[in-house]
Amino acid sequence: MAGRNHLYIPGPTNVPNEVLNAMHVTMEDHRSPVFPKLLTPLLQDLKKIFKTETGQCFIFPATGTAGWEVALTNTLNPGDKVLIYRFGQFSHLWAEMGKRLGFDVEIHQVAWGKGIPLDHLEARLKEDSQHTIKAVLATHNETATGVTSDIGGVRKAMDAAGHPALLFVDGVSSIASIDFRMDEWGVDGAISGSQKGFMMPAGGAFLAFSQKALKLVETCTYPRCFLDLKDQMNTNKDGYTPYTPALPILYGLRKALDLLLEEGMENVYARHYRLAEGTRKAVAAWGLKTCAQPGFESNTVTAVMVPEDKDARTVIATAFSKYNMSLGGGLSELLGKAFRIGHVGDMNDVSMLGAIAGVEMALLDNGFDIKPGSGVAAAIEYYRSTAK
Repeated sequence: MAGRNHLYIPGPTNVPNEVLNAMHVTMEDHRSPVFPKLLTPLLQDLKKIFKTETGQCFIFPATGTAGWEVALTNTLNPGDKVLIYRFGQFSHLWAEMGKRLGFDVEIHQVAWGKGIPLDHLEARLKEDSQHTIKAVLATHNETATGVTSDIGGVRKAMDAAGHPALLFVDGVSSIASIDFRMDEWGVDGAISGSQKGFMMPAGGAFLAFSQKALKLVETCTYPRCFLDLKDQMNTNKDGYTPYTPALPILYGLRKALDLLLEEGMENVYARHYRLAEGTRKAVAAWGLKTCAQPGFESNTVTAVMVPEDKDARTVIATAFSKYNMSLGGGLSELLGKAFRIGHVGDMNDVSMLGAIAGVEMALLDNGFDIKPGSGVAAAIEYYRSTAK
């Protein structure tokens, strides 16, 4: 099929040519005297993305899933209790990881389409007068449902309860695309990955930890090796890594950070909001609903619910086979009930209009009762009226 595959899944995302070109490098000596000139500025500039001055950033040749494990096993002890709200597939997977690693995981079920219930969290932490809960695991942006939780509100609830638990945040599909403020929100561990807002291939786990969390690394008894923060801290201070780094990822990150910081993070957040809002207006024009309830809508992914007599998998299959376009599928409880449109990373108004047009054609092909051009028209009017 002529042309390229159009990638509109919530990750991996489109990689800008500048980043691809930056990653096309020959191998070099990662123990050379000049290697710190690459690594040290990366770790410093990551702090600008996480919005932390007091925290410390780390780069692992891994994925966001490994980042979850880094946070748990470097600060907590075997059997420690952690609290998590399950409202999508990825919060579910983080909870399952905690159980498999031997932690006492307290799971609270939330309807898929909503985020962390702040009142419930505050009340539960007030009940925990003995402070047996050692960490709150918060999924900032639940990719499976297109839901964003209020992390600033989570911190306020924890403070109102006077609870000393650590706050760990899964920001894999939010950091570098949705407003994130590590220091202001009192986040102790923030986890992200290379393949979403950072506009890179998968293979880089980017993390930031507070000084409170880093102090616990020294006394943590959980067995670990490859994912040990101690090894990173001991070598990063001199500009090196504890083992062979993924050099193309580091060079790609350098260019990705340059692009993000040149655009300006506030502009990045505003762009993602506009892309998402145009998509949501198209969904409404089709007469369909999003999985996310009002107030919880994500600016990086929209999960679109289909009527009970339809199967979202046929929409996805048609879009791929007929129009060379990739959409995200419904996961777990949403299998066949929803398809997902990613609007994250290297995208603009015109690229999103292509996505909306492709989805609209696939919907029409599968007998959805929508007016041709309705979604595209709604998005066009919004993008035209808000373009600068």
